[in-house]
Amino acid sequence: MRRVLPLLVVLVALGASRLAAADPVPLDPRGLPGPLVIVGGGEMPPDARKAVFDLAGKDKAKIVVIPTASANADDAQKADTFLKQWEELKPASVVLLHTRDAKKANDPDFVKPLADATAVWFSGGDQNKLTAAYRGTLVEKELHKLHARGAVIGGSSAGAAVMTDLMIAGGADTAKLADGFGFLPGFVTDQHFVARKRATRLEGVIADNPTRVGLGLDEGTAIVIRGRVARVIGDSTLTVCIAKGAGKPAASDEYKAGAILDLCQLQRAALNRAGSPPFPPAKPPAAEVAKGSLVIVGGGGAGPDIWKKFIDLAGGVDSTIVVVTSAMEDPLAPESVEEKILKKAGAKNVVALHTRDRKVADDPKFSEVLLKAKGVWFSGGRQWRFVDSYESTLTEKRFRDVLARGGVIGGSSAGASIQGEFMPRGHPLGNTVMAAEGYERGFGYLPGCAVDQHFFARKRTADMTGLMKQYPQYLGIGLDEGTAIVVTGTVAEVIGRTKVAFYDTTKKPDGEKDYEEVLTGEKYDLKERKKVK
Repeated sequence: MRRVLPLLVVLVALGASRLAAADPVPLDPRGLPGPLVIVGGGEMPPDARKAVFDLAGKDKAKIVVIPTASANADDAQKADTFLKQWEELKPASVVLLHTRDAKKANDPDFVKPLADATAVWFSGGDQNKLTAAYRGTLVEKELHKLHARGAVIGGSSAGAAVMTDLMIAGGADTAKLADGFGFLPGFVTDQHFVARKRATRLEGVIADNPTRVGLGLDEGTAIVIRGRVARVIGDSTLTVCIAKGAGKPAASDEYKAGAILDLCQLQRAALNRAGSPPFPPAKPPAAEVAKGSLVIVGGGGAGPDIWKKFIDLAGGVDSTIVVVTSAMEDPLAPESVEEKILKKAGAKNVVALHTRDRKVADDPKFSEVLLKAKGVWFSGGRQWRFVDSYESTLTEKRFRDVLARGGVIGGSSAGASIQGEFMPRGHPLGNTVMAAEGYERGFGYLPGCAVDQHFFARKRTADMTGLMKQYPQYLGIGLDEGTAIVVTGTVAEVIGRTKVAFYDTTKKPDGEKDYEEVLTGEKYDLKERKKVK
């Protein structure tokens, strides 16, 4: 089940042309409950109209058109012009919904067409006419109920502006802001973006509201949002604006048709830049595990020696061991590979833990097993999924408590990278980006370090070199497949098949290599940054 994201309260300063809005509630990592199709005005891209129709159920679609933004909406003779483009697609039904009377907008009979609609379309015009008629009414409530059940909501021009909780209500270079309908909270949309030269306006709004992400849609261009992923379609561009912060300049990046964006990643980047303190820190803490131990594996399958070491550090085969499987893609198998291996290795009390719902991760009952666990193992998959499910929740605190009690935390591949302070390859759209803004922070069991995996097997040495140039304050660790470091205190012991690379930017490269190789059976002091006997 997906929940409707709540509308945000916007702080209004009377007489001000701009207002500073309350910080947005982060998007649910599971994504929006229903699709959005947002068009920047001008001629509507045929692909955008088709997207609404297809998402609404094609020939079974029940489409409600709301033309209230238009000055012509009151003219009964022009009603057909708002419906024609949808009727041509031959859906099951197309219905017009319009009033300028808030009392009528609260009439249950008036809103009946929304009860079984599979799509709603807001026509262009003046967005203030839309909010004046429907904000705070039964119409708005029904729109959110409709979206919550998975129906598609779309709009062009004014219909694009009202999609977000903070809405540009007008103005030229200096925007006037107001409350929108909040189907896409945490963002601000601006339409006719290139055609009407509105870059200065949107950049100003984002500078004043740095926790927001600006979406500047040009005419004839749209984004189709499903879940948390937005796809650009049409003839021109989408511009994404993020305010300066965390040592980074303000960003204004242009995307053409075919581009794919992850909205959670964009929002996390904005929130990090606006945060205090921002991440990553200029001077991270020393690499030391004060209590307990870590077993960090480079993927590719851990050998019996690694599993035995993990079980021994967890207190033996009778101890409770929790396997966190959330890095894997849905649907998950009834039993993970890691659970099977641990049981085969003799562990008698293995429990799987998984959720995508952060509310569940904050429920004490969900993670109650961690109160008695002596070992936690993070599975392979994609490390950003661990972040989405558990970051800053009670469950994450209890992971850390296992370590604080002298237990062990282990993991392979994604389960390795999540353990470092800096988390490489965290972008939700692919694993080639070493520093994915918004997804750079791991769980930090190994502070002061950035951990990469499948290192030599996938020829990733140059990737770590690039990351170290960007963030030289970190100790880079490259773990090969079938190889692990066991960290206690400040010492990392290498076990398994091959070797580990340590990148220390304070040292001059040894020949062509800018890293130090530590082989199986050898040890490395993470604080002193040197091999030890």
